Amino acid sequence: MYDEMKDDPSLNGEMLRKFLKRPGRYPLLPRLTPPQQVALLCRVLYDEGYNDHIAGHISFRQPDGSFYANPWELRWDEVTAADILHLDAKGNIIEGEWNITPAINLHVGIYAARPDVNVVIHNHPEWGSVWAGVHRVPPAYDQTAAMVAPAPALYSDYQGTINKEAAGAGDPIAAFGDNKWAILANHGVLLAARDIRQAHLRALTLEWRCRLAWRVEALGGGVPLTPEAEQSVGGLTDQNGFPFLWEAMARKVIQRDGAVLG
Repeated sequence: MYDEMKDDPSLNGEMLRKFLKRPGRYPLLPRLTPPQQVALLCRVLYDEGYNDHIAGHISFRQPDGSFYANPWELRWDEVTAADILHLDAKGNIIEGEWNITPAINLHVGIYAARPDVNVVIHNHPEWGSVWAGVHRVPPAYDQTAAMVAPAPALYSDYQGTINKEAAGAGDPIAAFGDNKWAILANHGVLLAARDIRQAHLRALTLEWRCRLAWRVEALGGGVPLTPEAEQSVGGLTDQNGFPFLWEAMARKVIQRDGAVLG
């Protein structure tokens, strides 16, 4: 497993080769298929606060342009790899026994506009929704809150549910632009990433940042990190991946319920 991580292009291989001297007692994770990765990400993020009942969707684009996504009907904490849908580049179901949300158009549009993106996440997480309600971006008050930089964008032109194709004013795809993550005012959050590991880091960082900022400001306010300090942390961890974090949280889910792997 350690050798695989050293060769993973989403991680800082040079740093890992420097610090990982021991092989470990056992593999940190089994080899995972794309549906297994999506199911695990759903479960992991549910534990982080992405738990608005059956709301929200995660997709994972493949080299052929098709992608995998969680079904409409199931909660994120119950979905398994066997439930994950396979869709073509236009969002039509190729394989699977469930239905896909009409909001899959959001994912189709982002993939068409962003060749650098292979994972898209939208949900109404508990603490991200608080900041969405006040149309504010939470400051970064600690290192974990700064693991992704720069700060999220704020998209304030909310016009109802996200279930239509890109079309002029109020289009969230155009508004999202080249951003990594965004607060959707009066709605929730939207994130895009290169791969599952990076998507996991961005999603958990955003919810951590929102939760901690609310608590700090409930005490009367604090001292945020400077933009320079925020960029110093986020520029390293977000681009290179945080070693072992995805593996640790995915392993926790598997240990709790091995059926997630289908």
